[in-house]
Amino acid sequence: MDYKAFFIYLAVTAISTYLVRVIPLVLVKREIKNKFILSFLYYMPYAVLSVMTVPAMFMATNYIASAVVGFAVAVFLALKNKSLTTVALAACLGVLATELLITFII
Repeated sequence: MDYKAFFIYLAVTAISTYLVRVIPLVLVKREIKNKFILSFLYYMPYAVLSVMTVPAMFMATNYIASAVVGFAVAVFLALKNKSLTTVALAACLGVLATELLITFII
């Protein structure tokens, strides 16, 4: 890819990202009081993060079983209010143990 096309793509991406963030600030002049809209805006980042993360977890391992084990461990520990580091480490160890078990059994 030549540099001219790259910088055009970069500029279009930067402008579109900037506009998506600025337009709501310009259009909404007063405080939002609608409970539905406030709830929507509150939960949107969590929904987007989940949609981006969960499929990646299931595609990142060699076996779907190890991904399911890692996901189950992460959900279980998260529901027990463990720290993010603990949840991530335990999920990784669950995936590793499952992958090693599957590898040596097969």
